[in-house]
Amino acid sequence: MESPKQAAQRRRFVIALGGNAIIPVGQEGTYEQQEAITRRTMEQVTQLALAGHEIVMTHGNGPVVGNIVLRCDAGAAVHGIPAMPMFVCGADSQGGLGFMLQQCLQNELRRVGLERPVASIVTQVRVEASDAAFENPTKPIGPFYSQEQADQVRREFGWSVKEDANRGWRRVVPSPIPAEVVEAEAIRTLVESGAIVISVGGGGVPVVRNAEGMLEGVDAVIDKDRASDLLGRLIGADVLVIITQVDKVFAGFGTPDQEALDILPVDRARTMLENGEFPAGSMGPKIEAALEFLAGGGQEVIITSPEYLIDAIEGREGTRILPS
Repeated sequence: MESPKQAAQRRRFVIALGGNAIIPVGQEGTYEQQEAITRRTMEQVTQLALAGHEIVMTHGNGPVVGNIVLRCDAGAAVHGIPAMPMFVCGADSQGGLGFMLQQCLQNELRRVGLERPVASIVTQVRVEASDAAFENPTKPIGPFYSQEQADQVRREFGWSVKEDANRGWRRVVPSPIPAEVVEAEAIRTLVESGAIVISVGGGGVPVVRNAEGMLEGVDAVIDKDRASDLLGRLIGADVLVIITQVDKVFAGFGTPDQEALDILPVDRARTMLENGEFPAGSMGPKIEAALEFLAGGGQEVIITSPEYLIDAIEGREGTRILPS
């Protein structure tokens, strides 16, 4: 039986796992490599479970979803297998990555002798059909192409293709703002029953509601941190943890005067964002998600790298973004 003190110390976490918590940087990204780095991440998640906390994990799906799209197109071209829409490829990536996260966590829980159910949910995230992002695709997915290859895939598949930082050409898709996590109540119910839940993979499967209110998939990629923030607010999470490639948030990042930030008050975070210190393609969406989460009632946001998950939660590493 849980004591009142234990109940008071228990917190509800949403942990948003970035690609580097699953896909090893600088390696081929084989399943064995992905599983090895995932096991190390799940060792730390298990420590939170041992402390009795409620846990929901979300995760990115790049470059996995891009690879699934390519395999799908190759199958259509070579074997005549019908190609699937991109939103189905996103659902496929949720299933595969969710399975790996789930199994690694189940094995680690078993190793320490803790009985906690683990569930992966293929999650739909509703966006507005009127979102301006559909008129201006900006999210790159898949490999780099030469200009000649880019022209070819544009003609063959009708893709939007743009040059990416002088490194080549890539397919770009819309990245609309998440408006609803369709399975939020199911996730909340599972968490309150004691389950550890894996959801909103890759930002969720993008869907819209048609004129009759029915759900329909759309080809897009939703920012994983924005979707994680929304889910956290919907299920009443206390803490949002964003796992990324840097140990902390920096002021003046990349300059001789860069400053590692242990504590970042909301007011300063907002000012730095407005002043352009957090680029749209990297830290910007994470800070925006943090501000939304705290404005919606969250207690704190932690940003750190995967190896410092527990140290950051306990205040020894990472950056804590707190209400001013």
